Amino acid sequence: MKQGIHPEYREVVFLDVSCNEQIITRSTIETDQTTTVDGKEYPLVKLDISSMSHPFYTGKTKILDTEGRIEKFKKKFGNSYAALKKK
Repeated sequence: MKQGIHPEYREVVFLDVSCNEQIITRSTIETDQTTTVDGKEYPLVKLDISSMSHPFYTGKTKILDTEGRIEKFKKKFGNSYAALKKK
């Protein structure tokens, strides 16, 4: 392995700012921010969303109502869409 060409692989704290949860893992990501966890200083990367706050992983997903979409469209626009389509 060549010396001096590889990024530094070290422990990093990823902070999910939407739920204030921290994940300590190893990464080569570059950051200027740091944080202290259990008396040890780590580089800090802030995330908008992670598996701790994403609705798919938390089980709080919305179920879309797919039934009745055409009926809702026809009720809202009626024959005006059909008239435009004929032109």
